[in-house]
Amino acid sequence: MGVDTVVGRGAADEAEVARARLYGLLAALLARPPGEDMLTRLRGLSADGTPLGSALGALAEAAGEASPASAEREFFHLFIGVGRGELLPYASYYLTGFLHERPLARLRGDLARLGIVRAESVPEPEDHIASVCEVMAGLIDGSLGAPAGEDGRFFEQHVRPWAGRFFADLEAAKAARFYRAVGRLGRGWIEIETAAFALPV
Repeated sequence: MGVDTVVGRGAADEAEVARARLYGLLAALLARPPGEDMLTRLRGLSADGTPLGSALGALAEAAGEASPASAEREFFHLFIGVGRGELLPYASYYLTGFLHERPLARLRGDLARLGIVRAESVPEPEDHIASVCEVMAGLIDGSLGAPAGEDGRFFEQHVRPWAGRFFADLEAAKAARFYRAVGRLGRGWIEIETAAFALPV
């Protein structure tokens, strides 16, 4: 969905560009383990005194301690496993305790309404956390052609009810080392987005 190619559109849009890039980063890290190029980019992240800046700094530090091989092993144990991984990163599971349930059907309905179709090369159902973050990035940066404000509706319906719990579980997962920092970043980001969308317009 092109989140890595978002370009600046003026000072008024800088916050939206940053939002899209952060969702795009989470989507990329949760869709597949990072290779050396991604780890190198993550090592260059800078921290500041804000909670989000601190989480980005922790991710940079974790990337500095990781290798592609260690990240791949960790990704396998967390999300794939022998039989299943430590975590099941799907909205249906978090909201009902089962896979392929009503939350997935509702999500597919909204995606169809927006004209978004899952790529044939993607084996995971649409309620995978990586797919949900990728859709948020595309709604924010405009690459999906959705009406303005659709990101808020999508967040309330398909992100806020469960993504924070998933990221908290990822942060605390036994197999997580590098991905503990990803969980911290995601949890903090969902908290920020929840608070922002709750503000009166």
